[in-house]
Amino acid sequence: MTTDLISVKKLNNGVNMPWFGLGVWQVEDGNEAIDSVKAALKSGYRAIDTAAAYGNEESVGKAIKESGIARDELFITSKVWNKDQGYESTLAAFEETMKKLDLDVLDLYLIHWPVAGKYKDTWRAMEKLYKDGRIRAIGVSNFQTHHLDDLLADAEVVPAVNQVEFHPLLTQTELLAYSEEKGIQLEAWSPLARGKLFDNEVIKEIADKYGKEPAQVILRWVLDKGVVVITRSVKEKRIASNAEIFDFKLTVEEIDRISALNKNERTGPDPDNFDF
Repeated sequence: MTTDLISVKKLNNGVNMPWFGLGVWQVEDGNEAIDSVKAALKSGYRAIDTAAAYGNEESVGKAIKESGIARDELFITSKVWNKDQGYESTLAAFEETMKKLDLDVLDLYLIHWPVAGKYKDTWRAMEKLYKDGRIRAIGVSNFQTHHLDDLLADAEVVPAVNQVEFHPLLTQTELLAYSEEKGIQLEAWSPLARGKLFDNEVIKEIADKYGKEPAQVILRWVLDKGVVVITRSVKEKRIASNAEIFDFKLTVEEIDRISALNKNERTGPDPDNFDF
């Protein structure tokens, strides 16, 4: 049950993952990244999501250290980038990530994108790191059902998480049902669809009813769909207000009305057609 910022979801391997966290995509390395992570931790966030490709792992590690919060209270995620995929190169990329984060153990490591012909070898490397106790949970990002079927055909470990674009314009109904069936937790990136729905009449009407901002209603909807949320902001006030979504719950009818806004519309790249 998502009742507060430290509410957790038990993953398929028994590890607890917070329902809500801060993402640092496009957050500048250095003071901007350090300040936004510290602001989030000060607001009560306990999950931080970064990636090798974001170029700010070092700053995230610094902010974690400077926050003074016990390591076992935090849930830190990073991702292996496309150019580093493959067995040996993933093992090397992981060591680089850990050096930058200055951590001994990572809570969650994800394959950033399903690079054809490489993600199976990448997964084998991640399974090794997981079995060696270097990572508490392993997962994927931007995988469609057919990618997962392909991965699961040879995998020894079922991914704990699949982090994908998810918001009311892209409700991922088939993927959500598939994930629930396989015991894979869906996690939303870009949950606010880059603000495209802030002026939507349905969202505004529900926001007015609860005395909330449109962004807060959308984030609550994601949680009520059973999907873990990561939000991104570099403004302390916005970081705090994004998290003020635990004092109300949408009705089934409201959840359905918001879900009906779906247009299968992406704000980011298509996992079946990306070239980076």
